[in-house]
Amino acid sequence: MPQGQGIQETSAVYDLGDLALMSRAIGSRATLPDRDQAALRLASVLQTTLELDKLIEVFSQQIRDVVPHDSLIFENKKLELSTGCGRPEKYGISYQLVIAAEALGQLIVTRKRKFDSEDLTLFEHLLCCLVYPLRNALLYRAAVTAALRDPLTGVSNRTAMNAALIRESELSRRHGTPLSLIALDIDHFKAINDRYGHLAGDQVLKSVAAAISDCTRSTDILFRYGGEEFLVLLSNTARQGALMLAERIRRAIEAHECYYGEQLLRVTTSLGVACFASGDNNEILFERADTALYAAKAAGRNCVKFME
Repeated sequence: MPQGQGIQETSAVYDLGDLALMSRAIGSRATLPDRDQAALRLASVLQTTLELDKLIEVFSQQIRDVVPHDSLIFENKKLELSTGCGRPEKYGISYQLVIAAEALGQLIVTRKRKFDSEDLTLFEHLLCCLVYPLRNALLYRAAVTAALRDPLTGVSNRTAMNAALIRESELSRRHGTPLSLIALDIDHFKAINDRYGHLAGDQVLKSVAAAISDCTRSTDILFRYGGEEFLVLLSNTARQGALMLAERIRRAIEAHECYYGEQLLRVTTSLGVACFASGDNNEILFERADTALYAAKAAGRNCVKFME
């Protein structure tokens, strides 16, 4: 938002989306032959997508003639979400959207001139048709995110890995950009489970995942492949950069302290690195990284190996 912008803070709480109120609001300003049909049409249009970005864009387009505005932004800080359309301007109104005691997030609408009382009344009635589709979009996003996350460690899971490998391999082939993959395995993990129990093993997995995440860049993607094995996909990264990161991860985990209750559990990892080459596909890249990982284990563990 531009500095110095005055945003009017408003709380919008909805138990039901009131189409009758909204249709009268539209009829007070717009020259529509059937304001009830207009209200229902807006509600119907908003039901056509579960994609959050698209929903906010469609809502902005549909109401622009009724409440002219230059930007409309939706934010949910708890979920680290921010999406919208248009360019923020000097004057704005902000709504905290709540439905059935559930906070959905904040909606901010701005334009170059002030909003008058009729604008506020109109916009608040228009929101009646947005809140339920918005809640559905947030639930859908949460479901998709959960389907692609490992529930124990919180990192991306094997399903997400398969899709990402295909996508990044194709991009690497098309644009000629480097792509690398690190496969890593926690050494002697079974012994931890056998000695301290599976809850201790779960704590080690979560702790190792956090340690790896601390070493990676925002463009790197960490996956839990299964059991005690993780993968790190490195876009625009060639051999030297991949080997440097793998070694940094190895050292970080070797020095990492993981506690289960008062018990200090130290672990090491074996890592295999492979780079995407001309003629490769995603399966070949994965197989080479996996082969390099087993070479690291055969070499005594707690080391990094590269597979041509």
